[in-house]
Amino acid sequence: MLDMVEVFDVLQADQSGKAVWTGLTGTRTALLRDGYVVDPTAMAYCPREWVDERGYLDADLARKHPRPWSI
Repeated sequence: MLDMVEVFDVLQADQSGKAVWTGLTGTRTALLRDGYVVDPTAMAYCPREWVDERGYLDADLARKHPRPWSI
């Protein structure tokens, strides 16, 4: 079984107030540490190996190993 971890998209409001993905996805701890608000509706699971030492998703690694139940 894979060691999965919860990750959340980092969203910011654009000029119209609409939530827009910033291109970052990270763990709850990383987002709170860096001053982001955690949106539970923007949550997914990914293998722990895809998360870097800062707590953010390594998108290049995730793209190399796509899985239908992950990011």
